[in-house]
Amino acid sequence: MKLHSIYLFVLSMLLIGCKSNNTAAQNTSATSKQPNILIIHVDDLGYHDLSLTGSKLYDTPTLDKLAQESVNFTNAYASYPRCTPSRYGMMTATYPVNENKGHLGAIPKEKNFIKQFDKAGYNTYYVGKWHLGDGDSSPKNFGYTDSYAAGKAGGIGSRFYPFNTQKNGKPAKYNVPNVQEDGKEGDYASDMLTDATINFIKNNPKNKPFLAVLAFYAVHTPIEAKPTDEARNKKQLATIDFGDTPEYTYIDGRQKMRQDNAAYAGMVENVDENVARLLKTIEEIGIADNTIIVLSSDHGGLSNSGTKSNRELATTNFPLRAGKGWLYEGGIRVPLFVKWGNHFKPRVEDKSIVLGMDVFPTLLDLATGKNVKGVDGKSYKNVLENKESWENRTVFWNERKARPKRTGDHNASVVRSGDYKLIHFFDDDIVELYNLKEDISEKHDLSKKMPEKTAQMMKLLTHWKAKYLVPEKIGSKKADKKGKKKGKGKKKHK
Repeated sequence: MKLHSIYLFVLSMLLIGCKSNNTAAQNTSATSKQPNILIIHVDDLGYHDLSLTGSKLYDTPTLDKLAQESVNFTNAYASYPRCTPSRYGMMTATYPVNENKGHLGAIPKEKNFIKQFDKAGYNTYYVGKWHLGDGDSSPKNFGYTDSYAAGKAGGIGSRFYPFNTQKNGKPAKYNVPNVQEDGKEGDYASDMLTDATINFIKNNPKNKPFLAVLAFYAVHTPIEAKPTDEARNKKQLATIDFGDTPEYTYIDGRQKMRQDNAAYAGMVENVDENVARLLKTIEEIGIADNTIIVLSSDHGGLSNSGTKSNRELATTNFPLRAGKGWLYEGGIRVPLFVKWGNHFKPRVEDKSIVLGMDVFPTLLDLATGKNVKGVDGKSYKNVLENKESWENRTVFWNERKARPKRTGDHNASVVRSGDYKLIHFFDDDIVELYNLKEDISEKHDLSKKMPEKTAQMMKLLTHWKAKYLVPEKIGSKKADKKGKKKGKGKKKHK
């Protein structure tokens, strides 16, 4: 009996141990489940186009709440101040020095982030503005499992059905696929793109994680809101006192100084409502705790018109200087929120400098623990987890295809290192230096007061350009010409 009792005791302990090990294995499996990923990319959304960041007209309760539940980066930048190069930089994690959108189809598999997610077992969906080519550079040929309303078009003819016809009755330059054949009278483009994204998420197999990108064509032109939204904002506008703030200032064309466009406000608010629908869907199907949500923009808001343009302006980025097209802060600083259930403690991250080209290296690292070699973007996983701070990072921009007649901007190269930012308008050989920590509006040029710092920053920029502005990278036989119009227009940027 005694031996039998010992045998039973040992056997029971072994069974308990096995059960404990199985439970641990199940828990490990559950906690190591790959996260779903939702990237929400808003076209032309400026840093101050949210009520959270100070807008008195644009009411964005959903985006404000998302920011408060996220790591909210206030030193986040687009990789370029215009749509296509900025998107190329994000998609490839490289500096977009080739401003002719590059050639996505030529990127090898090992450097293609979407194919890395495919390899890791993800379904990948792209909805909305692509603007990065067709053929082997289309979303599907680049690696996405499926896409909707994504093609060569940089904008949509009209926000209302039939979409590919402009308000003046003329056809759009490029057709946005899917929306016209799927839509009906009264449909609004941003709503349809959100519907498509929700359908992809709901129909994604439960045993496979997904990466979904919703790239709104809003809030880019044409500035067209639903009539009820525009009417509501006109009433709200009547209650706002702009004081002595002028409607425009004039530097190389008009620079808008008020957020007073009721139709644009309606477009921003419609994006907010559609983001609410997305977040509600994720909650309802029970995947919110294991879905990484990233929300950002491709550059600053449309606030400037050039010397030969009288087009309708959307917004102001004030107190940031200038807007879309410019390498001042108003053109490149963007909102960036990253949320992942209980994995990241919500906070305002006001130190670390991050760029659009860091998004995919970060997401691949978070989802798979892997990285892609030979790219410029970096994973800020440790920043999200509050283990690192990147306030001393050095980053660069280069713009050789400015549009002085359209948006008033001029060719320039930029380096930001820590708190300091140097801009070199190389056609005119003008150098400006700013301390962004003390002067976010870039009003006080320190280049003459701090010659040593200016020389140090210029040296960083010169070395970067020597490495990056070479024919095989910029798709040109000639690199930038210094002093092409030396001395001409020196008062323009002051």
